[in-house]
Amino acid sequence: MSLADLEKWDARYREGQYASRRHPTALLERFIDELPRGAALDVACGAGRNALYLAKNGFDVDAVDISAAGLERLRADARASGLRVRDLEADLEGGIPASLPLKQRYELIVMVRYVNEPLIGPLSERLAEGGIFLSEQHLKTDLDVVGPHNAAYRLAPNALLDAARGLRVHFYREGLVTDPDGRRAALAQIIASRGGVGLLVA
Repeated sequence: MSLADLEKWDARYREGQYASRRHPTALLERFIDELPRGAALDVACGAGRNALYLAKNGFDVDAVDISAAGLERLRADARASGLRVRDLEADLEGGIPASLPLKQRYELIVMVRYVNEPLIGPLSERLAEGGIFLSEQHLKTDLDVVGPHNAAYRLAPNALLDAARGLRVHFYREGLVTDPDGRRAALAQIIASRGGVGLLVA
């Protein structure tokens, strides 16, 4: 990520943008009871809305983001809620840094609205047997929806499915979704597992 982009994200968090977005992503909330408990990794966690939700639901959570300001908000919210989340600051644009102290295996990896298709393969290798990869990404569309205006930060149809090849897909959907705050989004959503029986969803 460029320095200008990093400064932009830090400024957004310090100015209080996204402060009202404390709900977890609806896909995660929908399937939370069916996900295998254990170690969870929240990739590009931002201010940690999904990481905090996972911690509240019994996961041992690592949360990674490049924005120090976003992670500061995550730490403050975790303290206020009495939750434990290990926050890790890192730039993932070039892959997983060798120095990043991730666990060898995770039962759950969450990657929400962060476009980095080449990262999905290395993340899949961090899944435990039967571990779950849950992701949703903004989809390219001409409709009036929330999310990035730059098409480079939106995925083409089936791109998320292609990026997760090698995993066993249990759920895949592309279409319009209404976020809990009432905003409409065009999303590609996937739940897939690494080997094993994994999760069975309809």
